[in-house]
Amino acid sequence: MVKELVGNQLITSQTESIGIYGGTFDPIHLGHTQSAQATAQYLNLTKILFIPAHIPPHKNTVDSLPTANPEQRSTMVELACKENELFECDKRELQRHEHSYTVDTLKELKQEFPERRLYFIVGMDSLLTFTTWHHYQEILKLCHLVVNTRPDYDLSQLNSETKTLLSKHQVSSLAEIENINSGAIIFTKPMAIDISSTDIRSKLQRNLSTHLQLSASVMNFIEQNQLYR
Repeated sequence: MVKELVGNQLITSQTESIGIYGGTFDPIHLGHTQSAQATAQYLNLTKILFIPAHIPPHKNTVDSLPTANPEQRSTMVELACKENELFECDKRELQRHEHSYTVDTLKELKQEFPERRLYFIVGMDSLLTFTTWHHYQEILKLCHLVVNTRPDYDLSQLNSETKTLLSKHQVSSLAEIENINSGAIIFTKPMAIDISSTDIRSKLQRNLSTHLQLSASVMNFIEQNQLYR
């Protein structure tokens, strides 16, 4: 919390907060940007950093590795970010020559923005594997975890490790974290956005339209560079 003296009255206001949205973004699509915008509004974020991963540790098979190279993926993220003043492309993980670990990125950001509250944004699929992430307990000491959900998500189907994690960290309202800078798991309101990078790549390989899934600038870049063909 930030406190300032206005006249003779002490006014308390919410610390400015930053959202962190990591991923391969191969390619970045409207599902990413629309969910990020909705999350920013829900949490009153002042900035969202899109951080393209260089070598995501959870994607370790040939078929799951990025198709576009790091420079191409970061360029697409930059193009998408230009369309929203809240968005910013952060290339720090692309400068690493080893696996991109979320905990390392959050440590760096915490040093750069010590007074800012950090919200790390993930999808339900990432929550299912979160307890296997590198130093996941430390991640929750550096930020709040924000889970973007879909209308049909079912918490009863979660594995026991994830259920235990939620029992310790999930909050039901933002009021519960008003004075807490890290450690909570927050579920956003369900968003019916059914777009995936895998589906987009498949459509592009078959020369099918993706104009409802990609921004015009990203689509133009893909066409100019003949990506995913």
